[in-house]
Amino acid sequence: MAHYKKVQQDILNKLKIKALNPMQEEALLSITSTANTVLLSPTGTGKTVAFLLPTIADLNTNCKNVQLLILVPSRELAIQIEQVIRTMGSGFKANAIYGGRPFSKDKIDLAHTPAIIIGTPGRVADHLRRETFLVDDIKTLVLDEFDKSLEVGFEKEMKEIISSLPNIKKRILTSATQDMEIPRFVGLKNELVIDYLGTQESNLEIKKVLSPDKNKLQTLVDLLQDIGNKPGIIFCNFKDTIQYVSNFLTENNIAHGCFQGGMEQIDRERALIKFRNGTHQIIIATDLAARGLDIPELNYIIHYQLPLKAEEFTHRNGRTARMNAEGTAYVLQWDKEKLPDFIDTNIIVTPNGKTTTMQTQWSTLFISGGRKDKISKGDIAGLLFKQCNLEKSEIGIIELKQDCAFVAIPKAKAQNIIAKTNNTRLKKRKVRTYTI
Repeated sequence: MAHYKKVQQDILNKLKIKALNPMQEEALLSITSTANTVLLSPTGTGKTVAFLLPTIADLNTNCKNVQLLILVPSRELAIQIEQVIRTMGSGFKANAIYGGRPFSKDKIDLAHTPAIIIGTPGRVADHLRRETFLVDDIKTLVLDEFDKSLEVGFEKEMKEIISSLPNIKKRILTSATQDMEIPRFVGLKNELVIDYLGTQESNLEIKKVLSPDKNKLQTLVDLLQDIGNKPGIIFCNFKDTIQYVSNFLTENNIAHGCFQGGMEQIDRERALIKFRNGTHQIIIATDLAARGLDIPELNYIIHYQLPLKAEEFTHRNGRTARMNAEGTAYVLQWDKEKLPDFIDTNIIVTPNGKTTTMQTQWSTLFISGGRKDKISKGDIAGLLFKQCNLEKSEIGIIELKQDCAFVAIPKAKAQNIIAKTNNTRLKKRKVRTYTI
């Protein structure tokens, strides 16, 4: 037990977590001691760590096959969980598999069989049909954001996958939503429900912003200039609206990214990378960004278009005021528009549209070498220190991928940095560099 506690503390140190919160402590106890756990907790409260700690501790170091399968509703969540597992440094191989990338890449990743697979139901079902990996040693199944997977139409694939796993001993379901009916095919029996929904004291303020114009665009710009350079999400209901809003923000010199399901996967990933490292502080998004994304704490969210359901309103708002932090949800309302009953606020703000620069000081540098080339974050920092004479404060967040890397650099020095690093050698590999 003492050894287990030490291993757990080492992992928390790597994740830069000082201590588990009450939900995580309770989840750890439940998952360790019972066969079936349903974990209900708001977005951003640490459900990923809550189920990874006990499930990874239960893996067998002598087993050469897949032992833990985690099903998720989106590519971004699969990638995020894979990154968390890598950061934990558990010694167990983990791979994310999802639609939107070549199947051949999956086969390369799975050639050396991982202990953990994280995947979207469609891609995992495809692998099972092709018998890419053995299922006999998969003892633990996690359905992360299971309600979202059902909502986006993965029921058939999930049923197929679960029926293909003969030796499941432990099932863990997580959600940020209550009142979700769990289908019989999941196989839950005598489950222990850990419910932390509605238990947190909310530091969220909901404010209404009235717009004289039906399109609300100028009101949005005025509000953003009032808020200033702080991280936030502008929520829209439709991808066409996102382009419409994006064009107007570009005309007003407001740096931003976009995130919606119709975008190519690589563009969605890069939008999130640039958001995390501060290249832009704003993302315009559909409800796809309301849950399961690895993004920093937000100061605010803006409902540019009013959500259609109470659940959407709750999930959008859950992106800010997380883990006891403070945050604001702004509801943009045309003065002839009726608010849904589930939006209740008496606070009305009138933005002045004061002139505030909405451009950030960072750019994102792409480097064509990654983990498979034995390149580390230290190697990248060393290259920038040595070749470009940068100060420590001039090297921002570094994200290391399997075959490439991204690093935040000063926008004013970007061209000079590219001139000094492009086609240079990094860990015996010639790399290309450019800004994205």
